[in-house]
Amino acid sequence: MKVHIDCFPCFLRQAVIALTHGTEDEALKERILKGLLPLIYQADVSKPPAYTTTILHRRIRQALGTDPFKQIKSRYNRIALGLYPSLKEVISKSSDPLWTAARLAIAGNIIDFGIFTSVDIEGAISKALNSPIDVDDYDEFKDAIEDVDEIFYLIDNAGEIVFDRLLIETLKTMGKRVTAVVKGSPVINDSTISDAKEVDLDRVCPVIDNSSDAVGTILEWTSPSFRKGFNNSPMVISKGQGNFETLYNARKKDIYFLFQAKCDVVSTELSLPQGAMLLMKGKD
Repeated sequence: MKVHIDCFPCFLRQAVIALTHGTEDEALKERILKGLLPLIYQADVSKPPAYTTTILHRRIRQALGTDPFKQIKSRYNRIALGLYPSLKEVISKSSDPLWTAARLAIAGNIIDFGIFTSVDIEGAISKALNSPIDVDDYDEFKDAIEDVDEIFYLIDNAGEIVFDRLLIETLKTMGKRVTAVVKGSPVINDSTISDAKEVDLDRVCPVIDNSSDAVGTILEWTSPSFRKGFNNSPMVISKGQGNFETLYNARKKDIYFLFQAKCDVVSTELSLPQGAMLLMKGKD
């Protein structure tokens, strides 16, 4: 994906959302927002939007001197943990636990405060479990999992990470070794090591970070050790729209994208409605 003209107002809207979470000082918000305008003007339209949004959020954190999403990340980790027991039971009673856990993982992707100001978690869960999803490569996904012993799992957002834990636990019951990957430092409401510990994911499987603060996974901005694990893994599960934007053309064999298309540009690129749910095999 590349930056589209419709991305430019979205860059501004995302910046306003971050500033709203970060400070109540209206004069400071205005000063920071105006300072971002040259960066938006310089956006490299030959690259995915995640490059520009990463730069914008770096500048916002530097200007605020804090992570504007820290509190809301912790809040939604707690909300999702409150749902964990009932969702675990739904999976245990399912005739196909992997199918159910994968659908729930996609539902959890609704928790995205880089784009949304509020989310309907229960509505997303109901939709994922009770309606056909727009792109459904589940049969290939299941076959690929059966053929491998190890899986590299790219985590997306806080809160959502609890839904990922459910899928990872399901994979472990199938005898799979899973390595979960979080961000190296804060960006939007993406998960870091502290989020993994807050929801006890580190007690379920090994958790590493990619040494990056990029939106999505911009491979050249990650550590050599992460890239080695990514390239050598027989299967990658990639959560979230940002990871889809940055990795869809990576041509990594057996990568599966689980996410919701939450913006018009991504939806148009895929010829799908906004809000579409996808379990999509990557390009070979």
